[in-house]
Amino acid sequence: MTEESDADVREAVSLRAVTDDDLEAFFAYEHDPEAVRRSRFAPRPRDRFFPHWRNRVLGDPDCLVRTVTVGGEAAGSVVSWTQDGRRFVGYWLGRPYWGRGIGTRALGLFLELDPVRPLYADPFSGNTASVRLLEGHGFEHAGTVRHGTDEHVLLVLGGAAGDGGEEPGERRG
Repeated sequence: MTEESDADVREAVSLRAVTDDDLEAFFAYEHDPEAVRRSRFAPRPRDRFFPHWRNRVLGDPDCLVRTVTVGGEAAGSVVSWTQDGRRFVGYWLGRPYWGRGIGTRALGLFLELDPVRPLYADPFSGNTASVRLLEGHGFEHAGTVRHGTDEHVLLVLGGAAGDGGEEPGERRG
């Protein structure tokens, strides 16, 4: 794609409420082997994925969740939730939407919707693209956390860097 067409794509990025139809796309994106490798997030089997999304994400009034769309197509999701007294944000984009500025635009739109600060994120330390995306929005390093055997970077927006590093509970996102 050219820079101009990438700019057009970024302009076509929007957020909307999640529909049940979006969940099929989210399921496929979560099972992409390269996405799994980069995130170090174990994909849920179908019989756990859909109840998780319907009950724990969409059914939880504390969760703010939006579908990321590009030209009307479901490109991924952005969600925030409270865990262990902290507000977290997470996102997942399908591979066709990587590297085109879509995640940057989507997160920027989402940060306007969820005003809670401090806001935390904990991407896998090897997922440098995700770490850079968050840093580009002002997230600062606050420590590291472990999820299983993997080290993740704890980042915070609107809080003191160095505020953290404790082991969070089970990830919900």
